[in-house]
Amino acid sequence: MSRPVPWIPAVLYGAVLLGGVYYAAIGPGLGARTAGYAALLCALIALDGRERHEWRGRRIAPGAVFALRVLLLCAVAAVDESGLSRVLFVLVPFLAFFAYGSAVAVGLGVGCVAALAGAFTLWVPHWQVRAEYISDLLMFALGVVLALATAAVAAREQQARARLEGTLAQVAELSAARERNRLAREIHDSLGHHLTAIGIQLEKAEAFTSLDPQGSAQAVSHARWSANRALDEVRASVRTLGPGSESEPVGLSRALTDLVHHLDGGSRRITLEMSGCERRPLLVLYRAAQEGLTNACRHSGATEIGVNIAYDERGARLRVVDNGTGFDPADEGFGLAGLRERVRLAEGTMAVDSSAGGTVLTIGVPW
Repeated sequence: MSRPVPWIPAVLYGAVLLGGVYYAAIGPGLGARTAGYAALLCALIALDGRERHEWRGRRIAPGAVFALRVLLLCAVAAVDESGLSRVLFVLVPFLAFFAYGSAVAVGLGVGCVAALAGAFTLWVPHWQVRAEYISDLLMFALGVVLALATAAVAAREQQARARLEGTLAQVAELSAARERNRLAREIHDSLGHHLTAIGIQLEKAEAFTSLDPQGSAQAVSHARWSANRALDEVRASVRTLGPGSESEPVGLSRALTDLVHHLDGGSRRITLEMSGCERRPLLVLYRAAQEGLTNACRHSGATEIGVNIAYDERGARLRVVDNGTGFDPADEGFGLAGLRERVRLAEGTMAVDSSAGGTVLTIGVPW
């Protein structure tokens, strides 16, 4: 686990360094011990910074660095005349928490308190009845507890941040996947339909070039309309990139009328019936009509195709009926699967009834 609060050791080292030098200046005087004291503390500061910035990439064993830090702390305590360096040993359980976990950190914290009590026993006669040493021991124990609590809070904050980053990454990935799916549906439902329409009209134009020049020219005109419409819809999709930002056709009834008018021709006969009052355009019904007409024209061999749209107080209902050969529902392709997803997002209903006598696609969408 990396250390999320790297500034705490540096602050303690600096405070103890200034305090020890000040004590020497106003007391015993500055000398070799003070110089050694300052040099050891500077070495600790350098060790901490080097560990965070350089040694991490060199795969230095954390146990070796930890042991070196403890040895330097002991050396500082040995040359310290002020006694201030005792506070630095609260860093032992604090740093161990991030390197080895909470159990080892608590054990080392107890060990540090016990070591201080043992040192008093060895070098301070009758310290158990001297208030200043009892106070020092209690304050050191309290410092260890606070260091462990700070480490636990910092570790939990780091874990929560990591979980949040992971969640945000998942959300971004899901959003990207949803956007890819949306664009794939747009390409299939819009460009796929228009390319089918263009192919049908060009086939008609080629077949009737010599027999019906006027009909052939009209078919080419309809193909050109489909190409222009496809280009417009591509531009609209680019302008409205983002989930939930799909543009609605300007008037569903008018859009369906144009769709049927430019697709009808040849041996097929497409009829459009509308009833009720349209409240607002519904893109999902327009895409459903495109999908139903594309499937009927491209795959079913239908000669009669009917499109019916009915509006009422609750919403709109679309039916696309053809007399083609039908298909096996188990072979449902990407277009119908994408349409089901559109209908689900619009909180509507969808039913497909297909047999050898034809196919009926029914879509219901609330306002």
